Order: sequence, then C-alpha cells, then structure tokens
Amino acid sequence: MLELRSLARHFGGVRAVDGLNLTVQDGQIFGLIGPNGSGKSTTVNVIAGLLPPTAGTILFRGEDIGPLPTHRRLRAGIARTFQNIRLFGQLSVWQNLWVAQNSAEDLARRGFFTRWLGGQSGVRDEIARLLEFSGLAHKQNELAANLAFGEQRRLELARALAARPKLLLLDEPAAGMNSEEVGQLRERILSLRGSGVTILLVEHVMELVMGVTDRIAVLNFGQKIAEGTPAEIQAHPAVRKAYLGGEAA
Repeated sequence: MLELRSLARHFGGVRAVDGLNLTVQDGQIFGLIGPNGSGKSTTVNVIAGLLPPTAGTILFRGEDIGPLPTHRRLRAGIARTFQNIRLFGQLSVWQNLWVAQNSAEDLARRGFFTRWLGGQSGVRDEIARLLEFSGLAHKQNELAANLAFGEQRRLELARALAARPKLLLLDEPAAGMNSEEVGQLRERILSLRGSGVTILLVEHVMELVMGVTDRIAVLNFGQKIAEGTPAEIQAHPAVRKAYLGGEAA
C-alpha cells in the first residue's frame, strides 16, 4: 500500500526525517511512535504532500506520488487528520462532511450548485452513515466551532473518511481525549480496519497504539530505531532508551 524509500526532510541543518524506510501493507494498522520532535508528524506531512521531501521516494499502491500535489494525493486515496484540529468552524457538522466528499459521483459535477442540487442521494446516504459512525447525527446542524473538544475530534475523523480513503493518516487522534473517549476511538479505528481501510497511526497514547496496531515503527531524531509487533517494540532496548533515557542493553 505505502512504501517510503530513504525518505528525508531537512529544515536547514535539522534532519527532521533522515533516510526513513517504511512499508505499510494493505489492510494494516501501522503505528509510528517516538519522543517529541522525532519526526513523526513531519513524516505524515510529507506523505500527505504538505511538505516536499528533501530526498527519497514515496510509493502509494506502486506509484511514485512524490511529484503529486496534495489534492491529487487525496483523489488517489490518501486522507488525513491533524494534530491540531482544522475544521471549518463556521460550517455545520453536515457541511464539513459534504465539502470533503471525494466520490466519483460527486467529482463528476462541476460547480457548487450542480454538486449541491444534482441528485446526490448516494452522497447524502454516505454522510448519514458517517454521522452515525461518529455519534454526531444529533449535532448535524450545529456549527463545528460550537462542538465540544471530543466531538470536534470525532468530526475531523469523519471528515477524513468522507474522502473515502484507501490510506488514512491519523496524526495524534487521541490528543486531549479522556480515557472514555480514547476507548471509543479504539473501537472506531478497529472497525475501520474491518471495513478495509489501511491506517498509519501517529500517537503518544501507548494504550491506544498497543491495542490497535499490527506493527509499529519507532523514530528518534528522524531515524527509525526499531520496528516490530507491539510486543516486540515494548521489549526493545533501543525503544526503552529513547523514551526513558537509559542505556540500551
């Protein structure tokens, strides 16, 4: 599904991502973890097209997407959420989901009014399913800015899903959530895998990461220092050193 080959992103003399090799298989939930400043979010931004790579190759379903702008990557099937919530605050919940539609039916229509009025039963049904999935059906006419924090997090996830992604990039989706909300997020992520969505998860909440991922890579100072199953990562000496500052065995 996704392959990074010697991916690098430098900011002047800072090597935020430095020679990263990574493969995410179709249908996996792949975790990307590491201390603050290790290059996780930069990696997501490069994959999504917000930042150009300094070097290296990004393959998505066998195609080099490095030259593609962000909107072309979205149409190819890559969607994302953000560390800091980026909703359209003055649009309703329903409208936030509508503007994110990426279906063939919707893209075939040119212009705002033809999209809005032109026989969108499939699109509207899809939005209704996303509202149910996110537990926001009763808030569909509320302005996004008026939602509680946890509700905004759920809306951002639903908005990413409105693009019908094949690969979903989740950048710290549990940030700011309480334990109950994290548990609900866990169930939603697992249900997405059941529906065939491949997920790259960047997260600091280890309970969530260890509970949903099939495989995990650990970054430190822009480089991958370990990769394996959740059990292997928990026992890895280099990971313990990166997080705890101790000596690797």
